Amino acid sequence: MTTSTKTSQNDTHTGADCFGAKIPFDSINEPGAYVCNWSGHLLRVPQDGIAPGRSPMLNLIGPEPLFVTKISNDPFVPITKARLLASNWDVQVNF
Repeated sequence: MTTSTKTSQNDTHTGADCFGAKIPFDSINEPGAYVCNWSGHLLRVPQDGIAPGRSPMLNLIGPEPLFVTKISNDPFVPITKARLLASNWDVQVNF
């Protein structure tokens, strides 16, 4: 007999296999496609965007933490597929 556990949408995870996990924007450390939870915009993070020794390509500063949801390891996933992947995790999109 096998059992499975469902994690809450509010759980914070890291790792390539944690699609659908909500993580802080400033904790992005892997390339991929993410959806901004505050706006629904698609965020494409290429390998150059996280390479060691490089300046951050984007730095957002605000009064509260901003969260993103990882939907794919491929930062260049086609828009239609990105919408489908986001819908699998009940993430609202605006792209």
